Amino acid sequence: MAVLLYEAGASLAYGVLGVVLMVLGYLIVDVLTPGRLHELVWNQRNRNASLLLSTNLLGVAIVVATAIYVSTGGLAIGLASATVYGLIGLLLMGLSFLLIDVLTPGKLGEVLTDDETHPAVWVNAGAHIAIALMVAAAIS
Repeated sequence: MAVLLYEAGASLAYGVLGVVLMVLGYLIVDVLTPGRLHELVWNQRNRNASLLLSTNLLGVAIVVATAIYVSTGGLAIGLASATVYGLIGLLLMGLSFLLIDVLTPGKLGEVLTDDETHPAVWVNAGAHIAIALMVAAAIS
């Protein structure tokens, strides 16, 4: 029974950490896009902002899940490593957004707020998943 309680507590701790990192990912996307992300996604139903946010959240989940899966040093070390790797993934996803913005014509933030779906958002979304997979591979 003690093992079950420990594992349940660990699952809860990792789940809370994952949610906190996803909230941080949400805030990063919100800062990188003009306007309020909440308004763009839920009220305006903007597909561009929704796609970027979705891939950001999925990227965080890939990194955190991998960090949890390979964790071997106990709960505290596992939580610390998942936190560090999750933050690295978020940092790299944010940097990729800025790099793509610098290297391509126009302003990516403005493209995200456009009502019409734009291919540049798909490129950025692909970059988010690619970065998450690279960070996940580096963890293992």
